[in-house]
Parts: sequence; structure tokens; C-alpha cells
Amino acid sequence: MRTFVEPVNNTTAPHAPHEDFLRLFMRHEAELRAFVRACLPCAADVDEVMQEVSVAAWRKFSTLTDPSMFARWTCVIARYEILMFRRRHARNRLILDEDIIEKLADEGIEEIPLRHAQLDALDHCVAKLPRERRDLVLAAYAPGTSIKDLAAQMNRTEGSLYQLLSRIRHELLRCVERTLAQGA
Repeated sequence: MRTFVEPVNNTTAPHAPHEDFLRLFMRHEAELRAFVRACLPCAADVDEVMQEVSVAAWRKFSTLTDPSMFARWTCVIARYEILMFRRRHARNRLILDEDIIEKLADEGIEEIPLRHAQLDALDHCVAKLPRERRDLVLAAYAPGTSIKDLAAQMNRTEGSLYQLLSRIRHELLRCVERTLAQGA
């Protein structure tokens, strides 16, 4: 049996294909969700399509020959699932026209390498932040965090916290831009 992804543990025991699929899917789930989100206006619709994409990708996983193409491969599957979703919900005026979905899907697939580079640069830049600022950014963007609660914990006003986060975001943006320019 060929292995697509190195197992997390260091045992030499072979692992099942579903483990390979899960590792790859979890590694690329955020970018796949962003791809689907670009084509659908409602988060609940994104969740529904993501579920269908995961099932379809699992069923077709044995046809994937190159694991490095998993993100692109699942985006193609997502494209068809989005189009099927659109057909099922054609009366909903918030669903994008099929031609627009096709164009967004094509552009989304082409942008995957750029998104990887941007995320890598952002990780690099966040790691370069002073510890206090890094902890603040991570806390502010953690799921379920409210600026109001975070400001209260820090004995700051919400406005001053928003201003500080804005300065940090600009600093991160400049760093990401420099990092990407150096890599080009």
C-alpha cells in the first residue's frame, strides 16, 4: 500500500487510506472552505457544500494519484458541488449565476499557491512579533473572543484596543508584503 502522508507517530505499521484522506483534508480544509465561501454568500450554505465535498472527495480518493495536488483536486470537486447546490437552490436570488461560479472557481484554483505563500508569510510575520503583541493578536482572533471582553481583561477601552490591533495588522501586512516580495 502506498502512503501519501507520513503518519503522525513514528511506528512502521501501515495505516489505512482513510487516515491519508483525513490528514490531507484537514491540512487543506481552511483553503477549501475559503474557496467555497467565495462562491456562496451564506455560511450555512458553505457548511452544506463542504459536507458534500468531503463525502464526494472521500468516495473518489482512490483516484487521486498525486497527493501534492489534493487542494486543487478537492477544489474541482467543490466546484461541481457548488454548481449542484446552485441548481437545487435556483430560486434563491442570493445564489450566484453559474458563469460567475465557474469564473470564481477557475480563479480560486489558480490562486492556491499564492494563498499558501501568503499564509506562510503571515505565519513568519506573526512569529516575528514581540511576544506581547503576538499573544494579543492570537487572543483577539481566537474563536469566541469578543473585543469587549479582551479590552476588559487588559484594562483598556475597546477603542484603544481596536487602534492597537489596527496598527499590528498594518505592521503584519507590511511584513507579509516584504516577505512575499523577497520570495518572488
